[in-house]
Amino acid sequence: MMSTDSQAQNVARRLHDTHNTYKEKTFTVRRFKHKDIVPVLNALDGQEPFEVSQVGESLEKRTIYQVKAGTGPNKILLWSQMHGDEATATMALFDIFNFLKANNDEFDALRQSILSHTMLYFVPMLNPDGAERFQRRTATDIDMNRDALRLQTPEGALLKNLQQTLQPLVGFNLHDQNPRYSVGKTGKQAVMSFLATAYDEDRNINEVRERSMQLIVGMNRVLQQFIPEQVGRFDDEFEPRAFGDNIQKWGTTLVLVESGGFKGDVEKMTIRRLNFVAILTALAAIADGSYKQENTADYQAIPENGPLLFDVLIRNATVIREGHSITIDIGIRHIEVNTDDEGFRYKSVIDDIGDLSIFYGLEEIDATGLTLTPVRIYTDTLDSVDAITQLDLPALRSQGIVAFRVRQLPENSFHDQPIHILCAGDLPAQPLQVDQIPTFLLMKGNEILYYFVNGFWEFTPDTSRRQGKMFNGVAE
Repeated sequence: MMSTDSQAQNVARRLHDTHNTYKEKTFTVRRFKHKDIVPVLNALDGQEPFEVSQVGESLEKRTIYQVKAGTGPNKILLWSQMHGDEATATMALFDIFNFLKANNDEFDALRQSILSHTMLYFVPMLNPDGAERFQRRTATDIDMNRDALRLQTPEGALLKNLQQTLQPLVGFNLHDQNPRYSVGKTGKQAVMSFLATAYDEDRNINEVRERSMQLIVGMNRVLQQFIPEQVGRFDDEFEPRAFGDNIQKWGTTLVLVESGGFKGDVEKMTIRRLNFVAILTALAAIADGSYKQENTADYQAIPENGPLLFDVLIRNATVIREGHSITIDIGIRHIEVNTDDEGFRYKSVIDDIGDLSIFYGLEEIDATGLTLTPVRIYTDTLDSVDAITQLDLPALRSQGIVAFRVRQLPENSFHDQPIHILCAGDLPAQPLQVDQIPTFLLMKGNEILYYFVNGFWEFTPDTSRRQGKMFNGVAE
């Protein structure tokens, strides 16, 4: 007979492999808005096993919805996007809705167990005003997750009211975290992280918090088969203003889920699927009580989130200072910048320079034997950015010319060419400095091996492009 653990692993694998069957096709990118979820919720209302209702409004009068399903005795409250720019779990919740309304598939027994033993209350997109701007904070410019005491945000007051009136056994607080967290000191990216929040300064463990740990142990175990050694544990220092800590204190077991980063998964579709698997397997463990067999020591064994990773780490580059050769490492960070078309571009900065040997990068370059050199500037000043595209850019790049002065910069200064535009003046500070835009060359003798423009790189021997969505470097 298959053990309970093996059964859970098997179910998780089947959920993972069939996720596309239940994936809500409305959401193909992270930057969706309140208006995008409304028709999906309206279509859901009245379908078995759901009840969709309005439970509140945001400051800007956007409806906040609750989706209810199940008839069991164990009440579960799940909310997502309390931070408006943390949308991964919102997508996963809509996938779970599709899963719960399906039938005549291999999961009928699992679905029936969840719906007959739990009563589920979902609040997708708790902060619709923040989602409208794709920003963390609410329209009050308050971080809702630091508003559990004063309750100055209507959205925060709503969340507390739901917890107080429903008194759920378990709450799932669904977030996204910085994608650059590492798992401990391994240098591996934390794809997902969990936290059994503390309810007091001493971080004591009572029955309520123990249940959090037990549920997380099970979620971690099923995820290890998909992202081995890439699950972290968030620091559990008590935060008296935070909802997670207070909800645990108010008697509801709180499981905090953080979606981090996965290489190549810019829109977080892989992590969306992992949320789908982790949440459903946790609901199944609550339904059948199997979480009670878990050992909390296994929770403590999950590595804590470690130092932030650089997006790009260049090791052992040579720079010339006052005629002397100096070996340095360069850490580069890519920053997402929202654009008017509801998308985003990247702006990059040099995060650190020096001995970075104790750190890691999502991408690393060994620049041993290579010299960091400023890029070259095109001799003429051009009238506009459009004039640059008329030039023979590959030929200019072969000479190290990737910077161009223009007299007029358009309002939307984003572009997708590997060029650095100078509105006025010269390139950012020379020699290299922290916080400047990472535009430079790495050379072996007189040969250019790497071009860096706005922190994205091109390796010339095989022309491997690392361009991404770029942002003009503009020197004032």
